[in-house]
Amino acid sequence: MINISRNFAEKGSKRESQRISPAVPAAVAAVGEGTPTPGNGKVAPPRRFANRERRTREHLTAQEVDKLINAASRVGRYGHRDATLVLIAYRHALRVSELVALRWDQVDLEQGLLHVTRLKGGTASTHPLRGPEIRAFRRLRRDYPDSASYVFTTERGGPLTDSGVRKIVARAGDEAQLGFPVHPHMLRHACGFKLANEGHDTRAIQAYLGHRNIQHTVRYTELAADRFKRFWRD
Repeated sequence: MINISRNFAEKGSKRESQRISPAVPAAVAAVGEGTPTPGNGKVAPPRRFANRERRTREHLTAQEVDKLINAASRVGRYGHRDATLVLIAYRHALRVSELVALRWDQVDLEQGLLHVTRLKGGTASTHPLRGPEIRAFRRLRRDYPDSASYVFTTERGGPLTDSGVRKIVARAGDEAQLGFPVHPHMLRHACGFKLANEGHDTRAIQAYLGHRNIQHTVRYTELAADRFKRFWRD
């Protein structure tokens, strides 16, 4: 009886030692089991560069936006759609997710109004539409008569994706030769800085951009160059 118990104890201790100390390849043991290496077949994701390493600012000037709109109209088969997309994103400070979700029932061409629904907890508002926007929308409606719901659609009638919008803006930025990579959110920042530079009330800008917290709006007025235009008179 004693010998049997001892044999079971010895076998159990061997199994335990094998489970606790498995054989690990030297390469994996040196860098860690989860680290990507050629040996384990894992591929490390590409390094994401900080925005400040790629460009010196995160907004566009009004002149650069004009270049971007003109470039978008020249690139690809859907130039007017892409140019209108850039124009509306800029003038109404739309995020990519708000842009692709924009529907025709939010656009009132008779009254010249755009009903903006904000995401990310933002506040909704109604924006006036100016002449260039109304004309662009009317032409877009003629070009895409089968688009019953969404404003910006693919050739199959479905809404554009976030990725599709980013590619459109990036391609237009390359065509415009602005000298730095462009992404859609720069258009929202461009709108905020333009309104701040024109001296509009901070509370009005906050409502226009849909910010719940005014601290998100103050950064535009803090960086507005027109705040200092009366400092020196030569």
